[in-house]
Amino acid sequence: MKLVIVESPTKANTIKRFLGSDFEVNSSYGHVRDLPEKKLGVDIKHDFKPLYVTIPKAKKRIQELKQASRKALLIYFATDQDREGEAIAWHLVSALKPKKEKIKRITFHEITKNAIINALKNPQEIDMGLVDAQQARRILDRLVGYKLSPFLWRKVRKGLSAGRVQSVAVRLIVDREKEIKRFKPEEYWTIETKLKKQEGLEKFIAKLIKQNDKTIPKLGIKSKGKAQKIINDLKGVTYKVINIEKKELKKSPYPPYTTSTLQQDAANRLGFSTKFTMMLAQQLYEGIELGAKGSTGLITYHRTDSLNLADQALKEARKVISKNYGEDYIPAQARLHKTKSKLAQEAHEAIRPTGFSRTPEDIKKYLDERQYKLYKLIWQRALASQMKEAILDSTTVDIEAKNYTFRATGSVIKFDGFTRIYPLAIKENILPPLEKEEMLNLIKLIPSQHFTQPPSRFTEASLVKTLEKNGIGRPSTYAPIISTIQGRGYVKKEGKYFHPEEIGILVNGLLVKHFPNIVDIKFTAHMEDDLDEIAKGEKKWARVVGEFYEPFSKNLRIKEKEVSKKELTEQKTNKLCLKCGKPLVIKLGKFGKFLACSGFPECKYTEPLGEEKRLKEKYSGKVCDKCGAKMAVKYGKFGPFLACSNYPKCKNIKPIVKSTGVKCPKCSQGEIIEKKSKKGRIFYACNKYPKCKFALWQKPTGKKCPKCGSLLAWASKNKIKCSNKECGYEKEVSVDK
Repeated sequence: MKLVIVESPTKANTIKRFLGSDFEVNSSYGHVRDLPEKKLGVDIKHDFKPLYVTIPKAKKRIQELKQASRKALLIYFATDQDREGEAIAWHLVSALKPKKEKIKRITFHEITKNAIINALKNPQEIDMGLVDAQQARRILDRLVGYKLSPFLWRKVRKGLSAGRVQSVAVRLIVDREKEIKRFKPEEYWTIETKLKKQEGLEKFIAKLIKQNDKTIPKLGIKSKGKAQKIINDLKGVTYKVINIEKKELKKSPYPPYTTSTLQQDAANRLGFSTKFTMMLAQQLYEGIELGAKGSTGLITYHRTDSLNLADQALKEARKVISKNYGEDYIPAQARLHKTKSKLAQEAHEAIRPTGFSRTPEDIKKYLDERQYKLYKLIWQRALASQMKEAILDSTTVDIEAKNYTFRATGSVIKFDGFTRIYPLAIKENILPPLEKEEMLNLIKLIPSQHFTQPPSRFTEASLVKTLEKNGIGRPSTYAPIISTIQGRGYVKKEGKYFHPEEIGILVNGLLVKHFPNIVDIKFTAHMEDDLDEIAKGEKKWARVVGEFYEPFSKNLRIKEKEVSKKELTEQKTNKLCLKCGKPLVIKLGKFGKFLACSGFPECKYTEPLGEEKRLKEKYSGKVCDKCGAKMAVKYGKFGPFLACSNYPKCKNIKPIVKSTGVKCPKCSQGEIIEKKSKKGRIFYACNKYPKCKFALWQKPTGKKCPKCGSLLAWASKNKIKCSNKECGYEKEVSVDK
């Protein structure tokens, strides 16, 4: 008997289908060993030697695998092919202790029969470079977390944490918020003209671009007065076509997905979080039950930086394109997409279907709705990457009016190419046939007021893109980074956008000032480069850890004495304590800022501030409808609520509803209120739920769309937009919500 060990039982079930009765396939259920939970587990004095222990929940599994391994002639460790998978294989060998001649390491990029059989024919040894790189990352993160987190507990409050990569992600969000708050909008105007041919009914729009043959910059018309002056200057003038330029534009297909681009597209197109996207991708990779065919791996490995596609996959893609869409859609040669990242080395292929002929519609009945959507996205992107360009005919028309020049642009899709299966927001704008020197009739001049916009807050997609661009983290780390910074309460998500919490701003400020390397983008990216060099065998992991830890540890000892908790967490006020007369200070608690007596702990007087104060004043007269005692404002995982002050004798609680003051457009009886999902994401819904299920992610303004009558909602960059996705109406505003 030969034993194959993988991480997941689903993966095991899929692989079993391809192997004969002389193979047994078992799962380790993930990692079996790790650093201990309740102590450092790293011997700093002896080259940072890690102390690994068996994970408690894995003990029984290890015993079962040991029994199976004793009977096996050969043991194939078939864990994933990245650093984490290599480390799991190494830990399994260390835990099972099989004879050296039994140990075989196999890897594959897809769970198909050919890939598995080929891997079994070509076993390798465990790549200790990858193991050392994973080990270095784990030890670095343990040293930072175990040493810096207690420092934050002592100087700020208990329960906080810091990490090499998560702290950089928080810094990006905090710095973006500072940019937004510093931003001062500038007014500017644009002028368009609606024109028509002298003979014919076709109307079109042209935009003012020049005055006296000089280009008008974006902010060139700064006020209504200047715009009106131009409007007045254009009264009674003639409009003549002075130039027509036609050219063919080609739009090349995007490459197939990497982990990062899949996460970004799934967020932008499907609204999936990075964590949810990776969970679905894992399911598609490990195998889905396809009726009589059994468990089948539908996509290749989903943690990858590579844009490469295997030769066999390229051939199959071209056959499917030819069969389904015709020869006109196939380029002369297969497209080879090259990554710009120097770090793309952990995997061999981009993310693609294991079979292009397995269309999304063919297997839709076996997938749930979200699995289907993600598989379809992967199938479309990978197949489209091997199709011809989309071709557009573009026309630019310059129109003279006195000493002003207007420009009209039009485009027509000549050949849809790859967009036939991977749609893009390419809109046709058809201009009427025009000729040089042709005179045109003015319908009206359209002056429009605008305001410059601050940078957008980060979404999950844009945060992943920025982390990848700066070399922070790796494909497997983006989802856990984003989950961690929300779970720790450093940032919150409102709609699609990240906002820093007060505690996140405070901790970030402390780290920037006292531990700049921890939150420095270039330093963190350089550390990732070091880990890559360890993986390639070019650097020793213990030396890299030492070069980081020694200055970090020295600085930590200095800051332990230098940094005062009061300076960080207390802010002086002119108010006096009503109980003892000592000055009150502003403190930061778990649920925000509050006033406290500076004589604490002798005097424990406190006063609420901000939102808490407003709520306490609002509900000060509220009494319990069960026992008659006063109701008190309390805080929980999902925010504030009312609880009986006679607790635990009376356990009556009531939700505190945050109303938007907007009437529900669907039932016309309820009111739109702010709610929070199980994952902590804020959304807005009718308070008559479940009778009325109207909901939207953006906060409603209370006004209706002038185009379709639906509710208008706040969008990014000081814009309001229609809540009806099919409408598309949006408008800039000058004030922040």
